[in-house]
Amino acid sequence: MPISDTSSQDVQLQPKSHGRHFLIGSVVVAVLVAVVWLVLPTIQRWAVAQDSVSAERLRLAEVQRGDFVRDISVQGRVVAAVSPTLYATQTGTVTFTVESGDSVQAGDILADIDSPEIQNQLLLEEARLSSLEVELDRQRITTRQQQLENQKTEDSASITLKAAQREMNRAELAYTQGALTEVDYVKAQDDLLTAELLHKHSLMDKELDNERLEFELQTRQLSVEQQELLVQDLERQVTELTIRSPVNGIVGNLTVDQKTNVAKNQSILSVVDLSAFEVEVQISESYADDLAIGMQAEVRAGNETFPATLVAVSPEIIENQVTGRVRFAGEVPDGLRQNQRLSTRILLEEKFDVLMVQRGQFFDSGNGRIAYRVEDGIAYRTPILTGATSLNNIEILEGLEAGNTIIVSATDQFNGAETVLINN
Repeated sequence: MPISDTSSQDVQLQPKSHGRHFLIGSVVVAVLVAVVWLVLPTIQRWAVAQDSVSAERLRLAEVQRGDFVRDISVQGRVVAAVSPTLYATQTGTVTFTVESGDSVQAGDILADIDSPEIQNQLLLEEARLSSLEVELDRQRITTRQQQLENQKTEDSASITLKAAQREMNRAELAYTQGALTEVDYVKAQDDLLTAELLHKHSLMDKELDNERLEFELQTRQLSVEQQELLVQDLERQVTELTIRSPVNGIVGNLTVDQKTNVAKNQSILSVVDLSAFEVEVQISESYADDLAIGMQAEVRAGNETFPATLVAVSPEIIENQVTGRVRFAGEVPDGLRQNQRLSTRILLEEKFDVLMVQRGQFFDSGNGRIAYRVEDGIAYRTPILTGATSLNNIEILEGLEAGNTIIVSATDQFNGAETVLINN
């Protein structure tokens, strides 16, 4: 029986092709080159960077040119622009006719002060005025009487003078005809001279006495006028014992109790004018040198913004803050209440066509002198020079150009590294 061999299990192999080995080698080389090409930039960035950080932890912003508005935002409280405090004009007992919160109109009576002293003084001075007016009337009568006496004396002197002139004419005629002695003729001349002197003196006395009477009458008149002024002033003081509202509004605080004995110039109550409001703001002292009366402002009430103006700045700093007053420039929001809190924006400065970037924590991290400029996934530490700052933007003076992208979030985590890799 023949023995079987393994020839049926043999497989004939074809000789290997050298072209196939070359193709596989080329593919492998190409894959390696592609991998190296893709990985090499990353390796290079890793080699250059001194630190790395995730992009999710960063906030970037682009440097750009535009109009820069420097402003500050502060919280303010609504205060009445007119809120007068009323004081006691005299010592006395106060009686209020209103309560705190009552609505009042200008001229309404708010309180009365009972001051017997000033009221009695008014009565005394009125009586003295009446007495002086009587004295003035008496002086007028006395003046007229004295003027009549002076006129009588003048008339008598005139008659005596005329009589002496007639006697002189007769004596002169008789003396010429030899019917009168020389002694009688000389006596007639003396009588005429005496009558002339008496008439002349009577005229002078009348003129001087009239001046005296006019002066006395004027003195009495001035005394009456002076007393009238005193009485008018006392009447004013008595009228001011009735406290009236100077504005339309509501009664504020009553600083004393009902029927309290108050001193002169002591505050007794306040009135709040609800038709005129201002916003009192507290501003950090770091902006004190930049504040100026007349600066524009915006007050936000609800969802609306209202234009306003900075009208007052306190000359002193209290607890590192400066107090200012902002007044609405036009329309006033409806429904404002005393001490209501409102957000206020004050425009300090406006510049046009400046280089600026969005404000962020990088400004505080680098004290405004360092920024990290981002390029190809690498953040480069860049010295910068900043200018004015606002709520939203920071002015860039040196170190960056328009179109640069920088990290505006906090950079304390970089620990001053010159380059930082940003991982996506």
